Amino acid sequence: MTGTPAIELKNATKRFGALTALHDVSVVVQPGETVAMLGPNGAGKTTAVSLMLGMRSPTSGTARLFGGDPRVPATRMRLGAMLQESGVPAMLTVREVVELFGALYAKPISAAAAIEAAQLSEKSSARIVTLSGGQRQRLYFALAIVGDPDVLFLDEPTVALDVESRRAFWEQITLLTARGKTVLLTTHYLEEADALANRIVVINSGVIVAQGTPSEIKSKVGGKYVRFMAEGLSREWLAALPGMQSVTHAGGQWQLYTLEAEATLRAVFAKDIAIIGLEVEGAGLEEAVLSLTSAHAKAAA
Repeated sequence: MTGTPAIELKNATKRFGALTALHDVSVVVQPGETVAMLGPNGAGKTTAVSLMLGMRSPTSGTARLFGGDPRVPATRMRLGAMLQESGVPAMLTVREVVELFGALYAKPISAAAAIEAAQLSEKSSARIVTLSGGQRQRLYFALAIVGDPDVLFLDEPTVALDVESRRAFWEQITLLTARGKTVLLTTHYLEEADALANRIVVINSGVIVAQGTPSEIKSKVGGKYVRFMAEGLSREWLAALPGMQSVTHAGGQWQLYTLEAEATLRAVFAKDIAIIGLEVEGAGLEEAVLSLTSAHAKAAA
């Protein structure tokens, strides 16, 4: 992709006194991309988002939205944000607060459309003080999209949502990206990142440790899951095989996570026992992110 990036951090460092929250971080998000920033608590994700939004200024380096200063009002009119810490007047109704937020933008969508997208139509007349945690989270999504932003920041957006609501949220993000919207997402739900993101940025201890498509990130880990049913094997014997990372046994099925799947299978087959339902599957995004962040932590120690 070419042209002016929708979001850009260039060699951005952010210090809070003696603490370096971000160090020399560079991230470019092109228009129409959905990018997930992943990493453990305290990795620097929220700090990076605050720089991108212009809520904080980098100690060194630059932060840009649409090629300009993210603090400029005209730039802010083009973005929406759903942050972990949000607050709205508790005694207003859902419809009133969405209308209020929409009035701040030049070309908002209707309050009814934003409320429907957030699956809150039945709560439109309810006062915010009466909403559950999950319903408030959906309200914050309605507030983030009511201005019809070109760029949408979503910081842990599906916390407190049940499985059905989370899936419905994913559908709404897919609809937004189909309209050419740019989305930057932070989440602890790795399945969510895998389902939504075109590109993954893995951050740990304030530095970028990997960037790429979900497939590219997963390919950085050579481990595989091996699953089968068999008798005559012990957990201790399997755990001692080369490259073995974990061994579980439930419902009669063995599940092995190994860095040397071929050697594992050769050893099991050499036992000359009946193997039923053999499955071999590559490592998922969760294993890849854990491996990348733990390897970085060990190297930095």
